[in-house]
Amino acid sequence: MRRGPLLLLGLRVPHAMTASLAACALLLLSATTAAAQDTSILSRLDPISRNTVDLLLDSATNAGLPIRSLLGKVQEGMAKKVDNRRIVDAVRKRLATLRLARTSLGPSSDDALNAAADVIEAGAHPEQLAPFRVHRRDNTDLEAMTVWADFLSRGVPKEEAYTAITKLWQDGADQATFHSLWNNVQADILQGLNPGTALQNRIRESPGRTPTQAGKPPEGQQENPGSR
Repeated sequence: MRRGPLLLLGLRVPHAMTASLAACALLLLSATTAAAQDTSILSRLDPISRNTVDLLLDSATNAGLPIRSLLGKVQEGMAKKVDNRRIVDAVRKRLATLRLARTSLGPSSDDALNAAADVIEAGAHPEQLAPFRVHRRDNTDLEAMTVWADFLSRGVPKEEAYTAITKLWQDGADQATFHSLWNNVQADILQGLNPGTALQNRIRESPGRTPTQAGKPPEGQQENPGSR
C-alpha cells in the first residue's frame, strides 16, 4: 500500500524527500550548536575585548579566512588564564599570519592555511612556503607543514628545517615519509641529540617516495615513540 506524504515543519513532504531534509536539519542543528559554543567562548571576554575580537572575526570572514583558527587562540588564552588584552593580541596576530599564509599559498583550504600559519608563527619566512602553492589531493602538504612547524618548535635550525622539508616535498615524498622523519627526529631529540644533527642524520635515511601508508599527524609532546 502506498503511503501518503509526511508532515515536516508543518508542510506535507513526500517520503522520497524526507531523508534529505532530515540530513539538512541535522547539519543546521550542528552548525547552530557550534555557533552557540563560539558565542559561549567569546562571552567570557570583557566587553571591550569581545567587541575587538568580533571585529577581527568579521574581517576574517570577509577575507575568506578560517575563523576557527582565531577562536582557537581565544580558547588557548582562556585555558592558560592569560589577560584578555593578550588574547586579543594573539587573535590579531593570527589573523595577520593567516593573511600572509594566503598570500604565500594562494587559494587553499582552511586546513592548509592553518598549517601554513603555524609554520610562519614557528619562525619560517612566508616566502619559504612558495613550493606548497602546488597542492596535492592526498593532503601531504598538511603533513609536511605540520612536521616543519614541529621541527622549528623543537629547535631545529630554520634553514635546515626549510631545506629538508621542501626538498622532500619537491621530490614527491608522501605522508608516510614525512611522518617517519618526524617520528625518528623527535625520538632522537628526546634522547638528547642536538636537533639539527638529529634532522641531518635522519634526512639521509629518507627516500624521496615510499609506499603509501596511513600516516598519523604529529601531536607534539603527546607521543614519545622509539627510534627505529
